[in-house]
Amino acid sequence: MWLTLKQYIDGVENWKLKVERLISEYLDKVENNIWKKENVFIRSHRDYIKDNLDLLKNAKLKWAPIVIKDNILTKWYISSCGSKMLENYVAPYSATCFRKLEKNGWLMIWKSNMDEFAMWSSTETSYFGNTLNIYWKDRVPGGSSGGSAVAVAWDMCIAALWTDTWGSVRQPASFCGVVWLKPTYGRVSRSGVQSMASSLDQVWTFTKTVEDAEILLRSIMWFDERDSQSSKYADEIIKSNKKISEYKIALPKQVLWDGLDPKIKERILDVVSKLNDLWVQIDEVDMPVLDYGISIYYTLMPAEVSTNLARFDGIRFGLQEDTMNFDSIQEYYKKIRSEWFWDEVKRRTLLWTFVLNSANYEWYYLKALKVKEKMIQDMNKIFEKYDLILSPTTPTVAWKIWEKIDDPLKMYLADMYTVPANLAWLPAISIPVGTVEDDGEDMPVWLHLMANKWREDDLFVVGRWVEELNY
Repeated sequence: MWLTLKQYIDGVENWKLKVERLISEYLDKVENNIWKKENVFIRSHRDYIKDNLDLLKNAKLKWAPIVIKDNILTKWYISSCGSKMLENYVAPYSATCFRKLEKNGWLMIWKSNMDEFAMWSSTETSYFGNTLNIYWKDRVPGGSSGGSAVAVAWDMCIAALWTDTWGSVRQPASFCGVVWLKPTYGRVSRSGVQSMASSLDQVWTFTKTVEDAEILLRSIMWFDERDSQSSKYADEIIKSNKKISEYKIALPKQVLWDGLDPKIKERILDVVSKLNDLWVQIDEVDMPVLDYGISIYYTLMPAEVSTNLARFDGIRFGLQEDTMNFDSIQEYYKKIRSEWFWDEVKRRTLLWTFVLNSANYEWYYLKALKVKEKMIQDMNKIFEKYDLILSPTTPTVAWKIWEKIDDPLKMYLADMYTVPANLAWLPAISIPVGTVEDDGEDMPVWLHLMANKWREDDLFVVGRWVEELNY
């Protein structure tokens, strides 16, 4: 059964769905099936369901079953961020986005697997084991949000709530065949979400359709005083009155670079042609600063990562040992952080040390900030003339398990099309546009659209039309 959120709402309102039975079926589907072996989830929450079923039954979305990423805090339940460091950490309060879900009647049924502290692009670095792409068992599901993507793709839940810093949602969505939505930075509160890089992190959605993405977004968007970056514009989405033929879309020449899989390029250009048939104006534009998106990101992000992870030292947070067995506090920190953080976490912390070193600060960090501002200025100029910016979601299809685990640079390049939206705080969406053949297998291809700030409505309009192209 492939049940969309809209179908669920209609079924509940028309008394065609027996919700308690449906919830039980979702839980049994995972617990009694081979799917559990794919490491899609970290832990079940039958205890949460039992405690909250009666409380949520009168809310708008009665018991809509949802999966939550393991770095979103849920009061009195474990939120481990896919890490041994927080293996048994019980949150003392719930994230604002989760409280909003509860208020609207959503029901958490699982916590999904993730790359440790959201640092990787394949869900291969989780302490609880790597997640498999259920469509193609020998390939990764993308990351860091691979668990949620697989859960939605295989109808193990109605939808999923996830976080993204540079492509953690869009990339696994494109590898697993589901729709993702990135709101404008400041629309959804980050309070109660374990931060990787605070100026880039956002709460996102995994759904089965563009319509579902809009419904879920309206369930979590809110101006929150607990979040210093929450915006006064958070509570309301502008409604577009444009016809599809009135839209103007920019296609940066730089996204069609030599590193793009030729089969993906062909599929994207086919979408462009079909949108042209709908009288959508799509123009190629020159935006050379896009070539530096990955470099900007991997210069700025590690500084914030190191700051946010400093508290995981075995004293304030994290697993602990007897400090009396160590000669100094430095030796204690060294052992805790070297043994209980995975390689990518340590790699990014060390990169921060290099970037912010007094000898390198101006040459790397400040220069990256200047190039970031240049990118934002260039994108603002494009939005003066165009409604959306179009690109592929990823330059390649899902790769084989462990294929890039020892080559971080190749892994980082997988997010080259998704990074600009985070750097510029723009809303974006990814929509399926068919499949391409790779090594004898049909692999999904996804289209990436970015809109101007607070214009998620444009993404919904054009996104629905792309869905109608029957891919």
